[in-house]
Amino acid sequence: MFDFHMTRLHELTVVLYAFSVLLYFFDFIHHNRKANRIAFWLLAFVWVLQTGFLTSYMIKTGRFPALTIFEGLYFYAWVLVTLSLGINRLLKVDFIVFFTNILGFIVIAIHTFAPINHESHVISNQLMSELLLIHITMAILSYGAFSVSFVLSILYLIQYDLLKRKKWGTRLLRLADLSKLERSSYILVVIGVPMLILSLILGLQWAFLKVPGMPWYDMKIIGSFILLTGYSIYLYLRIVKNMSGRQLAFWNVGSFLIVLINFFLFGQLSSFHFWYS
Repeated sequence: MFDFHMTRLHELTVVLYAFSVLLYFFDFIHHNRKANRIAFWLLAFVWVLQTGFLTSYMIKTGRFPALTIFEGLYFYAWVLVTLSLGINRLLKVDFIVFFTNILGFIVIAIHTFAPINHESHVISNQLMSELLLIHITMAILSYGAFSVSFVLSILYLIQYDLLKRKKWGTRLLRLADLSKLERSSYILVVIGVPMLILSLILGLQWAFLKVPGMPWYDMKIIGSFILLTGYSIYLYLRIVKNMSGRQLAFWNVGSFLIVLINFFLFGQLSSFHFWYS
């Protein structure tokens, strides 16, 4: 029973860490101080949980947790979280904080869901199922964000066309203004991209553990990374190149076509994603 509750706490740590990474990404892209503060306190709570786990483990074993690869992984994750908190408070370098937390999330996810780390075969199998569930949920949520962003871009293009042709009427009045449509579409991509990144991290871990000899050139995997690249370029064009208007809306529409291809076509061509499509 104790091991079961500890496993649940480890899973809670992963979920909280995921939310922290999402908020750090939002702050990294959008310079939102409120998101940064919430992400910091979530990460601080993760650090408290990790410190409690490490302390209880050292008391239980009577030694420092660094003699096995899984002990070392957890200590490494703790070090990354500690450094991230320090960087966030002292240096205020958002780029370093976000990518440090991505690395930390990968390490803690590997440690939490690795079957060799759990003596009980039942708990190990349950963790694999939960890992898969979290992966699918995050992927679908990211697809949902991209879908709504696509709709907003379509509305933007319709609104733009009506204004250009000076077609005043009830249809124009019922649509939001161009700047609001563009901004809302952009925000949803900012939400969807980190969720897709975390989903890919967890999905690759599940496949590595449960699908021996998995082909890394699987169409679903390739399609997911193409999709991530498409939306990353969208963010690059919006943030670095200051692109806006019709060009950006068309790029968003094109990226969503990759979502559809990846979900419906590549899912059918995948050798192990039959459960997904």
